Amino acid sequence: MEKRKELNLGYSDFKNIIRNDNYYVDKSLLIEEILNIQKTVLLLPRPRRFGKTLNLSMLNYFFDKKEPENIRLFSDLKIWKNQEIIEKHCCKYPVIYLSFKDAKAETWQQCYELIIPEIANQYRQHIYLLKDDVLHDFEKLKFNKILNETASEADYQGSLKLLSRFLHRYHQKEVVILIDEYDTPIQASHNKFYLEAVSFMRTLLSGAYKDNTSLYKGIITGILRVSKESIFTGLNNISVYSIFDTPFSDKFGFTEKEVKQIILDFYVETEYVEIKKWYNGYRFGKTEDIYNPWSILNYVLTPKDGFKLFWSNTSANELIKNEIKKKDANRIREEILELLRGRTVTKDLEENFVFTDFNKRKSLFWTLLTYSGYLTSKKQVSLGEYELMIPNYELEIVFKKTILEWFETEIKIEKYQLIEALNHLINKEERDSKQALDLFEKAFNQIIGDTFSYYDTTKNHEYVYHSYVLGLLAIIGDDYLIKSNKESGEGRYDIMLIPYDKTKTGVVIEIKQIEKQREKEKNEDFVKRIDEEIELAVNQIDRNKYYKELIDNQIEKNKIIKVPIIFAGKEPYITKQS
Repeated sequence: MEKRKELNLGYSDFKNIIRNDNYYVDKSLLIEEILNIQKTVLLLPRPRRFGKTLNLSMLNYFFDKKEPENIRLFSDLKIWKNQEIIEKHCCKYPVIYLSFKDAKAETWQQCYELIIPEIANQYRQHIYLLKDDVLHDFEKLKFNKILNETASEADYQGSLKLLSRFLHRYHQKEVVILIDEYDTPIQASHNKFYLEAVSFMRTLLSGAYKDNTSLYKGIITGILRVSKESIFTGLNNISVYSIFDTPFSDKFGFTEKEVKQIILDFYVETEYVEIKKWYNGYRFGKTEDIYNPWSILNYVLTPKDGFKLFWSNTSANELIKNEIKKKDANRIREEILELLRGRTVTKDLEENFVFTDFNKRKSLFWTLLTYSGYLTSKKQVSLGEYELMIPNYELEIVFKKTILEWFETEIKIEKYQLIEALNHLINKEERDSKQALDLFEKAFNQIIGDTFSYYDTTKNHEYVYHSYVLGLLAIIGDDYLIKSNKESGEGRYDIMLIPYDKTKTGVVIEIKQIEKQREKEKNEDFVKRIDEEIELAVNQIDRNKYYKELIDNQIEKNKIIKVPIIFAGKEPYITKQS
């Protein structure tokens, strides 16, 4: 067996990866695509950990003329076949390369103190400019102030444009300016120091990219397409290629072909369909089956440890969690529960993201979810409108955890209570159906009493109850395929739980809603109405053979439990009361 290459996980320096002969998924044709697009400045927003930093590192070593021997780094890569590009562009330009990925802080001053050393380091990379007479004395003075981190904020705002002019003059060659994770300081500033962060970044980036005659190419990466009005004011030469555009659609994240090769190279024995279920599912432009690269590489290193949540928290995660937990976010939670059932939601997504509008415009929540990689587009419905879905099982678990956290912190319902309620139905080996329903009703009543104040049942519509019950089951039913409103037998059941393990119990649920006890209605009359509705629901399951799909899935008839849930207002009834 041929020895596999080492995988230097989490290390994003392209030169070291190639020089050390580490495992590398070849994305070098990104260079060709950038050069073939006749645009000066490109903004390429992609989710976190989808290869942005490694790709920018590759561009840095490709363009930078500082070390001409770096041309050898590309000799075994796809771009090498295009010798015209190699000869004309490889190691031919002065480069300015910054990353703001670590510029996260609680105050603007702390954030500023993280940005300034990054800029100063670029001046340090080109300290040779001070040794020649190419700079005037007053220019050397300003250069040294920026280098020594003693310059004014205004000087730092103009520092990239200034450095590009110095480099252009010295090398007699236009400059490539690369900026990684440009929006990190802006995301970190949300509800804290947004105006200061936006003001600084606007001037810094506009100076680097707007009307800069010393600029050859500018490449910017980030997660979001932050509004031109807030960041790229007047920067009309910038071209944005987002996750919805076809150009560069296969250059960030792994394609299906690349993942299959990785699995072969690392001798992973896991069934491919399982890996696909966990980490696939993204659609960028017209390219489908894009995988989360961070999750794939983590998994193939230790496949025997099983599938895990490798995609760590992002800066957007707290925004998303906070939005889901808001008391007035019922509609958002209902739609997330729809997504957890394997369905889609259709949303208008904003091209430009303005953080100051986030608390006022609910559509921005869905834009943030999609650009951050929590959701993906199934298809475009119309201009700016997309059908969205959860891309894979890893993200499904992330959403389930977030909803459960909301249950536990806001409503004081623990996960074990939800699981215990469901277990009364599905683990009935030592009980009959009547006993199982009795226990389920008791546990379910407790949960309903604590949670329904968060749900709008004033419309008195079965859909509200249906959606709620589905949500509870979707969160905890990992061992079941949960379906609803599908044809089965001679009608449409409400909810069905089909066990993946064919020896387990299958469940058919029929939900009905009746008027709550009327003001002058006697208890025995109210009980009679409940019992009649329960009997009607059970008879409906039997008469229409709603359980047929379970039998078709090899579930034995004696392992099928029929569950009527009758809501009278916010009170659920499952067993006959008389």
